[in-house]
Amino acid sequence: MIERLAVFGGTGDLTARYLLPGLAALQAAGHLPARFRLTGADRSDRDSEQFRSWAAAQLDRHGDAWPAEARKAVAASAGFQRADVTDAADVASVIAGDGPLAVYLALPPALFPRAISTLHRAGLPAGSRIVLEKPFGEDLDSAVELNRLLADLVPEEAVFRVDHFLAMATVENVLGSRLANRVLEPLWNSAHIAEVEIVWDERLTLEGRAGYYDNTGALKDMLQNHLLQLLCLVAMEPPISLGERDLRDRKIDVLRSVRPLTGEDVLRRTRRARYLAGRIGDREVPAYVDEQGVDPDRRTETFAEVELELDSWRWSGTTFRLRSGKALGQERKEVAVRFRDVPHVPFGHSGEALPNVLRFGLEPETLTLDLTGTGSRARMFAPLRLSARLAQPDLPPYGRLLFDVLTGNPALSIRGDEAEEAWRVLTPVLSAWSKNLVPLQEYPAGSDGPATTTSAGG
Repeated sequence: MIERLAVFGGTGDLTARYLLPGLAALQAAGHLPARFRLTGADRSDRDSEQFRSWAAAQLDRHGDAWPAEARKAVAASAGFQRADVTDAADVASVIAGDGPLAVYLALPPALFPRAISTLHRAGLPAGSRIVLEKPFGEDLDSAVELNRLLADLVPEEAVFRVDHFLAMATVENVLGSRLANRVLEPLWNSAHIAEVEIVWDERLTLEGRAGYYDNTGALKDMLQNHLLQLLCLVAMEPPISLGERDLRDRKIDVLRSVRPLTGEDVLRRTRRARYLAGRIGDREVPAYVDEQGVDPDRRTETFAEVELELDSWRWSGTTFRLRSGKALGQERKEVAVRFRDVPHVPFGHSGEALPNVLRFGLEPETLTLDLTGTGSRARMFAPLRLSARLAQPDLPPYGRLLFDVLTGNPALSIRGDEAEEAWRVLTPVLSAWSKNLVPLQEYPAGSDGPATTTSAGG
């Protein structure tokens, strides 16, 4: 197990909200080695003592679910070095030490190529690992170049292109429900399933992330990575194991089977929009273009929807709809598997026999099955819902992610060819949207999103 973790972008939001609490969870579970050391690095003017105080404050704020002793131990293990990630001498001083280390690039994606080149010049110790947050590149060409730079630095198995959605219990939830229950897998195909919706609708607005989000947008921030990964888990063929090769090979099969979108498809089967001023609960929300740090001329979308189809024996004829939006009135974070209508109802009940829907809730993690049963009166249909909330996993997503990095298990990270294929799927959408061929709709904050009169699917 690697005993050193260096985080470039060490005092950023990612470190404060997720990495430090993830380390506290590992410490509480007894998974961190006694000699573990954390080094934060960025261009801020502070020393190690100040960094430890900052880390302790962030852990108290964001990691209070974990014991105080675990939080104190993580803060005590921390040190700081002022460093410019593009300066080889600065980077060399951060990574110097005995043995390999894990380098976490908690940086804007545009800095990844320069940071990787600098690590190469600085001389990364043998056996080290490198961690990158999504999005992996800014388009297909940049992803290919990023993979080339990484290949010159470390072997593929030492690269962790992380997506914390995969570190949720989602993998076990979706695959376990499919493969451990004989009643489901025989129905898991287009003969029985009409549509799969993969949705991440949230009430949150920018929350101080304009610098990142306004250069990214909903399509790149959510659909290109998180939601495509969920698509892979739903649609993949059963893997032989959940080992790194078997699982990732099956995911890449799904991405390669996505039917390429034509220009006409993009016009008919995608939507984009951004929020106007409105009210969410008891909070007044300004229009996206009026948020601090936003450049209205970028025409960045806060809502994105894309319909995809798979050219495969199992899924031909099923629609996969991916959608994510900010500043919406209701949160909806789920994978909804919608089964086809029954072919015939042979008796004269009143009411409607609605299609069955199997829902995998993502936050919180739940499993729900919508059925049709009989109502309180004779010969009347009524909806019936079976629902269960899943037990919380031992580790939070970033705890699981960091554990895999430190122990060298890349099964839930994204392989280089997989990252490129995900960009290839959405390249026609990016191209058309950049040319304003698809209208940028608007919706009031706190609403259900843009009007559906021009919805994907026509």
